Amino acid sequence: MTDVKTYLDPAEEKMEMAVEFLDETLSRIRAGKANPKILDGVRVSYYGSMAPISNVANISVPDARTIVITPWEKAMFKEIEKAIINSEVGIMPENNGEVIRLSIPPLTEDRRKALVKQSKAEAEQAKVSVRNARREAIEGLKKAIKQGMPEDVEKDAEASVQKLHDKYLKKIDDLFAAKEREILTV
Repeated sequence: MTDVKTYLDPAEEKMEMAVEFLDETLSRIRAGKANPKILDGVRVSYYGSMAPISNVANISVPDARTIVITPWEKAMFKEIEKAIINSEVGIMPENNGEVIRLSIPPLTEDRRKALVKQSKAEAEQAKVSVRNARREAIEGLKKAIKQGMPEDVEKDAEASVQKLHDKYLKKIDDLFAAKEREILTV
């Protein structure tokens, strides 16, 4: 006889990973405010290997519309500038020889709507992942009945899987709502 935990634990782990991935993805969507996380995906060539900007420079946010990058080595100024220009960040860096500034432009109404749409699509993808994890767990439980698991235990386990599913969908909705507020706040 198999244990219910062998189906619940992997399902919960997959659901948790879906929520974490969504949180990470949403943090990279530019919402009109300076957020150093928009640079997380940008890599620079550093002694022959590709490294995140945060590994070769100090990144700070002095105000709501500016990101300041202070490279630790003078030679990195050109590399960091080139990496930002070639990335999907979409902001032209300003270099004054001491620091690199990124001025975050205010978002237009159309851009805000597009970002909300993009965020919603990411949230929907996370929901699909959570639903798939639920489906896999329930299918596993149904097979376990054939291997000798009592039906009432299986039904209770199914209810537990559904509770997990609902809990993680609520987390996804909360993350999306927070991001939507952030994007739409002028």
